[in-house]
Amino acid sequence: MPWIQALLEVTQSRCETAEDALLEAGAISVTYRDAEDNPVLEPAPGETPLWENVILMGLFEAGADTQRISQHIAEKLGTDVPVKIEQLEDKDWIRAWMDDYHPMQFGKRLWICPNHLTPPQPQAVNLMLDPGLAFGTGTHPTTALCMEWLDSADVNARTVLDYGSGSVVLAIASLLLGASHCDATDIDPQALEATCNNAVTNGVMGRLSVLEIGELNTQQYDIVLANILAGPLTELAPRLASYTRVGGQIVLSGILATQAEDILRSYSPWFDMQPVAEREEWIRITGTRRHDAD
Repeated sequence: MPWIQALLEVTQSRCETAEDALLEAGAISVTYRDAEDNPVLEPAPGETPLWENVILMGLFEAGADTQRISQHIAEKLGTDVPVKIEQLEDKDWIRAWMDDYHPMQFGKRLWICPNHLTPPQPQAVNLMLDPGLAFGTGTHPTTALCMEWLDSADVNARTVLDYGSGSVVLAIASLLLGASHCDATDIDPQALEATCNNAVTNGVMGRLSVLEIGELNTQQYDIVLANILAGPLTELAPRLASYTRVGGQIVLSGILATQAEDILRSYSPWFDMQPVAEREEWIRITGTRRHDAD
């Protein structure tokens, strides 16, 4: 069924009024989008920041009265806020999404492959995964950097902690590559649900424990993976160090290149740090837990 979309651009202070106007006019959903190029990368805990200028997209059913929509928005916001109304193409959106999502290779032997496709290299290490609501499908540079590290590392018979697991792509990859066990944890219940579903699909649930943050104990791991953001990584340095056994390795990502020095400084009391790997302004930092660390 085709849909009608109404777009309007407002300043941050008028977002709530604009959203109300769209919903009152009959929108079945309202989406916010940055009107410029000012990404919000690291909101503080409990904050939901908005951009200075925001595009609101209201989705309406095909039979909606477009003149009434425009009139209602003008009455609520004034005629100085232009409204662009357009009809969306009627097509199979699920099929279109599938057509745009292809198998991806990381390093020499590791692949992420959508469930609806046959892996291009059946003998490779194939992680079957479709994009979902939780972060982490391999398309973002930070995930790709971690996947490439796992492909190049010796993870066979190692224990792994995936801290901030998202869709559990890193945990599954480590298990498919031979890790003996992985604990995966995230603060997002939606991510934990995705973790279980994707682990079952890939046949690794028997070697995976899905834990809430508070359920982690004093156990130490051979490999600690944390693909989150620089702010939390800085705060978590002592905790993540305590989870890493002496001689074990830590893999950190979700970091912009400009944040490298802060992260290196935060983790150097416990780890011998390796050279930084970079992709599209994002970086991966790795280190080995020292014997002489506190």
